[in-house]
Amino acid sequence: QVQLVESGGRLVQAGGSLRLSCAASGRFFSIYGMGWFRQAPGQEREVVAAIPAIGGSTDYADSVKGRFTISRNNAQNTLYLQMNSLKLEDTAVYYCAARYSYSHSHVAGEYTYWGQGTQVTVSS
Repeated sequence: QVQLVESGGRLVQAGGSLRLSCAASGRFFSIYGMGWFRQAPGQEREVVAAIPAIGGSTDYADSVKGRFTISRNNAQNTLYLQMNSLKLEDTAVYYCAARYSYSHSHVAGEYTYWGQGTQVTVSS
């Protein structure tokens, strides 16, 4: 069992930066593939970035490549999402998710555990 709690979301101006954090409780954080997803009003939840349990390559949605960076600190049971050059279209509730697999995935249905979400609002 893993509990996930996101933080760091807030109102920010376009072009600004934010760092989201996802604190995980429970055991064996280092064996879970992790992902960040987001959902804007009236839209489906979409993957933003994903990272495997230990090392390996990270993956990003095309819309955030070059602007967002996913990382994790397994010693501190924490997942991060550094977001730079924020755009209006990045406004959404951001969720972190964990799947019981060393690998990561872009498919929301393959993740077992979800946080409650944190709101990111980008203004002009």
